Amino acid sequence: MANTHTTKFKRLVYSLGSEPKLSLKRFFIGLGLFAIAMGLIAAGYFYIPLLQVPGLILLAVALFFAFWGYMGIFANRFSQVISATDVTWPDDDNAAPK
Repeated sequence: MANTHTTKFKRLVYSLGSEPKLSLKRFFIGLGLFAIAMGLIAAGYFYIPLLQVPGLILLAVALFFAFWGYMGIFANRFSQVISATDVTWPDDDNAAPK
């Protein structure tokens, strides 16, 4: 019989991976923001040093979106593995065999 931790984990994985297209969109948004942040940091390094501050702030936002999207993509694939290998257990271990 599955314990509550396993059930909560499955519920979290299924909820994170329920919308793979949205997760991919979030990942690409994070990737695009990451490229912009790196551009700001590089421009601050070569030209105006104050451009590095918004670049670092944008980098944090970009990493958040990329991580959130990647976790959704991973959870979708992992939920497929869970559902393929999930064994349904009887509710009562002490019940008479059928």
